[in-house]
Amino acid sequence: MLDWLLEFVNIYVVPFVVKAVIALVVLIVGLKLIKFFTKRLEKHKLAKKMDSNIWTLVMHTLRVVLNALIIIIAIEIVGVPSATVITIIGSCGLAFGLALQGGLSNLAGGVMLMIFKPFHAGDYIIIEQCEGIVEEIGIFYTKLVTPDNQSISIPNGLLSSHVVTNASAKENRGVDINISVAYGTNIEAAREALIRCAKNNPLVLNKPSPIVAVTGHEDSCIKLLFRAFTTWENYKQVKGELYETSLDALKEAGVEIPFPQVDVHMVDKGQQPVECGNDGDDR
Repeated sequence: MLDWLLEFVNIYVVPFVVKAVIALVVLIVGLKLIKFFTKRLEKHKLAKKMDSNIWTLVMHTLRVVLNALIIIIAIEIVGVPSATVITIIGSCGLAFGLALQGGLSNLAGGVMLMIFKPFHAGDYIIIEQCEGIVEEIGIFYTKLVTPDNQSISIPNGLLSSHVVTNASAKENRGVDINISVAYGTNIEAAREALIRCAKNNPLVLNKPSPIVAVTGHEDSCIKLLFRAFTTWENYKQVKGELYETSLDALKEAGVEIPFPQVDVHMVDKGQQPVECGNDGDDR
């Protein structure tokens, strides 16, 4: 029995312990070297030339790949076939991916945003019901700061699959105001009043010049488009000011601002008077 036990230890236990010790040493030394290598690489001059978000993603991916590689090597030293290890890792990765489909779509969206760069940190973007200044583009989420100073986190999967308007991509932005004037209005007088209103605003740019154009004939009014240009930073302020001052300018020019109304014509043919009403009022 003792001979069998010694033979078992010499044949199986001792080689396994030796392999386990070697694997542990390889694992510890390998992880230390990977940490040292990645830290040195983070300070490389190449990091200054690349986008910070892309560089962060590259370094994170590199660490995961190198750590996985050193773990596979250590397991193979112990005696487990690498094919078996890779199969197990692949199965776990598949199960993990199915469980986190939303997270993976956000990760893929983050990679797409970092590669194609439709917007950068500091840009003002609009997506569906959300808008604000981009504070940070992360791997999974992008953070916005709204005009009323709220922080919004938007999944990158949503940003990569929906229409995103980058309002700050161009230096100047047009301020459009739709105005209704009554039929019979002197369009040229209305145009001059609105152009004068725009030029009196110090935040409105001279080039491109403000414009006023007729855009349609409605049932009770003529539709005008009043467009002036400003920098995208001043867009909100200029739009509010022009809404206020354009109304005053039109009133000073004698331009009538119409409202919906109904004209009722009565014809007496010897019948009893007919009562006509609008919103409950007798006419």
